[in-house]
Amino acid sequence: MNIHKATHKYEAWLEGQGPLIARDLRLKHTLMRQAVFSFLRATFYRWCQLWPEICPDLAQGPGVLGVGDLHVENFGTWRDGEGRLVWGINDFDEVAVMPYTLDLVRLAASARMAIEADHLRADTKDACDAILSGYGDALRAGGCPIVLGEKYEWLRELANSEARDPLKFWEKMGRLPRLRRRVPRSAIKAIESLMPDADVEYRVAQRRAGIGSLGRERYTAIADWRGGKIAREAKALVTSAYAWAMGGKIKREVLYQEALDQAVRCCDPFARVRGRWIVRRLAPDCSRIELSSLPKEWDETRLFYEMGWETGNVHCGTAKAVTMIARDLRKRPAKWLHDGARAMTKATVKDWQEWKTARGD
Repeated sequence: MNIHKATHKYEAWLEGQGPLIARDLRLKHTLMRQAVFSFLRATFYRWCQLWPEICPDLAQGPGVLGVGDLHVENFGTWRDGEGRLVWGINDFDEVAVMPYTLDLVRLAASARMAIEADHLRADTKDACDAILSGYGDALRAGGCPIVLGEKYEWLRELANSEARDPLKFWEKMGRLPRLRRRVPRSAIKAIESLMPDADVEYRVAQRRAGIGSLGRERYTAIADWRGGKIAREAKALVTSAYAWAMGGKIKREVLYQEALDQAVRCCDPFARVRGRWIVRRLAPDCSRIELSSLPKEWDETRLFYEMGWETGNVHCGTAKAVTMIARDLRKRPAKWLHDGARAMTKATVKDWQEWKTARGD
């Protein structure tokens, strides 16, 4: 099955779970042509198809409640219940029970693509080593959330970049056009359940974000409340593409909330599953960190180490798997992550080249 047929079949399966926004889907297809890193972010479904074929040995690793669509831009910050700034994985749309190796290889492959595109400047082998080192240390420690308080000063500086300035953030949100289509009542109820007051007046705006979730319903509520602006967003949840690729071998279920609850994590109290929606607070310090916002000179291997550590924080949520993972890691050859990332990068680039040379929608 080639990338075009796989995309058609996956999107038909996706539409069976809820309405798709045709205009956003066309945008997604266009973004998939622009760069291989964008293509990777948009095509987790294809990754799941190729994974057992390209990396059969790695695909047999111990199972965990994994992130699935993990990559170097799926990290950001939020405020926990104590108001502390926390850094970690930003999105669990594709969470499922899968081999722990899938998350690590996908993260390492995304790092490789970002490095080859000059978005990051580390050596690819050093990046893989740092990811694996951070992951192993997290497992041995039983995990620990990454709170940007008295520790992680360098990471706090990265998180508080000019691109996340409150004035610029709210100006951008204010320019979002009003949504013209009808908002489902269930989405309204989900958004209002996380508003600070029952009588907050808000407008629902049209916002496009991410790449992998483009095409799915997304409703952004923006309000002026007690001297400042606030925003909440409801995004439609679907079963992970991993279940689609496995062809019924695993249960079709949405595990977003389970991932938040089980991981070693300081959760955002304003990120909750409500029915078929994931609702979260949007704010300058409650969003993912884009590669384009990072400074030009800094030690990037430190960031890869923390990405590996945070992946370990999530996998530690599957407590019974940690011992099996440690045993499995000891059996792996020294360069297994580097080799797996290289093989999956090669397969992804091949698909991308086929996709971008075809006619557009």
